[in-house]
Amino acid sequence: MIRQTATPETEIVLGDDWMRPPGSVEAELRNRRARRGLLALFRSPLARRIILFNMLALVLLAAGVLFTNPFRDTLLRQHEAALRAQAEALSDMLAASEEPARLRALAALRLPAGTELLLFDARGEIAFRHAGAEHANGARGARRTVISDALEALWTGFAAIAPTPRPPPSDAEVIAALFPGAMRGIGASRIVQQGAELRMLVATPVLAGGAPDSVLVLRQVPRELAQTLRAEREQVLQMFVVALLVSVGLSLVLASTIANPLADLATAAELGRDRQVRRISPERVRIPDLAGRPDEIGRLSVAMRGMVSALYDRIEANEQFAADVAHEIKNPLASLRSAVGALRMTKREDQIARLLEVIEHDVRRIDRLISDTSNASRLDSELVKETEETFDLCRTLEALSRHLAQEAEGRGIEFLIELPAEPIVIQGLEARLAQVFVNLISNAISFCQEGDAVRVWARKRANRALVVVEDTGPGIPDAALDKIFRRFYSERPESQFGNHSGLGLAISKQIVEAHGGVIWAENIRAAEAEAGSPPLGARFVVGLPL
Repeated sequence: MIRQTATPETEIVLGDDWMRPPGSVEAELRNRRARRGLLALFRSPLARRIILFNMLALVLLAAGVLFTNPFRDTLLRQHEAALRAQAEALSDMLAASEEPARLRALAALRLPAGTELLLFDARGEIAFRHAGAEHANGARGARRTVISDALEALWTGFAAIAPTPRPPPSDAEVIAALFPGAMRGIGASRIVQQGAELRMLVATPVLAGGAPDSVLVLRQVPRELAQTLRAEREQVLQMFVVALLVSVGLSLVLASTIANPLADLATAAELGRDRQVRRISPERVRIPDLAGRPDEIGRLSVAMRGMVSALYDRIEANEQFAADVAHEIKNPLASLRSAVGALRMTKREDQIARLLEVIEHDVRRIDRLISDTSNASRLDSELVKETEETFDLCRTLEALSRHLAQEAEGRGIEFLIELPAEPIVIQGLEARLAQVFVNLISNAISFCQEGDAVRVWARKRANRALVVVEDTGPGIPDAALDKIFRRFYSERPESQFGNHSGLGLAISKQIVEAHGGVIWAENIRAAEAEAGSPPLGARFVVGLPL
């Protein structure tokens, strides 16, 4: 039965753990959340940027609607056409009347409020002037509103500091420009806008005997039209203000769902950093758990929690590794100290030689421990620095087996290798994986006696490549199957004591897992054998992704 080495679950200590009393980081984080208000949100650069961009888009939209207002242009064109039609009707009436009757007819007209009629003779002098009634109270329709007044005040203030534009032409200048064309029989009109005031002027010829002999000019200040345009602009501005308030409110909600969680993550990281710098608390850094959010902030929270958890796991592993190294070195040091002490009191030559052998063995053991420990501690950084490449796994195994087969045959051990005819191409660090296979095959050879056999074979299985190293040695104690990949653990005969550091399988597992693979060990038993029967050998299996 295949038994894979189980990794003990580590205690989860990140996030908001309501099952335990809150630590200093959680208390400080909750205090900052409690002090956070609406004004605090405006202090966030990200929140301000979100609100500003949303408002800017809405302001540009409102400005475009007001600037390219088709309703205003259409209304002005219609009013101008109506005024020209009135002028042409009056001109036709005057053309059908004699000179004295013309003036009486014009004097009897009731012109609309704000309209003035001017009759010019052929020399351009005013022959008759008639004005309509003034608006009631002088400004009917000049209804003031807060929004329009505020915008007009803003525009007036801006105009005061802006370069002075060219003033619009006066009525006399407009009439002087229209008069020559009207005397040639071409009627024309002009709209003049000065600030918020509109003026319309229409000049049309008055015919006598088929030729123009005078010009009729209608001058009108359409205050009702201005009021209509102002009311229409006011409606647009009111909708803009409402939309702006809604946009700001939604922007605040959006900013709070983005800026506040990011602020919590940053605050937790900063508090953890400052605490670690000051060494004021042994607590772990606790990152808020936002995994329930189905967005990038949730992913960021999960990633940060994973990074912090991995960092603490690495710190704990380094601490455990340092403790294991110290423990392993103390054993040969104690033996070495005892041998040196005994050497001072021993006089017999045979005992001195025996003690020197013990000292030499312990020194070699310490040297091996230090070398293997140094290699194991550098392994993580070296795996990150080295570049993966694509290679044929079968060719690598074949090259290793040619060298190791000689060692096995020198000890009277049969060496068998079975590789598929087709190449097994994988991507990884060939030298590091070769180190794994050399370690597994060397271990298998070291546990075998003369007449035993070592077999290496490889196969493709779905999306993985399997490399198996089997031997017919004594097998592995069932209780040790879950321990042999631990650092400094060794299950060897008494004759091989001290010749191995116990780091080989731990390093092999580290390399395989860095490649996304798995490695496990099991005993070889016959299919019909009982679970507690003596094994027929040991088997190590390495699975690597294709």
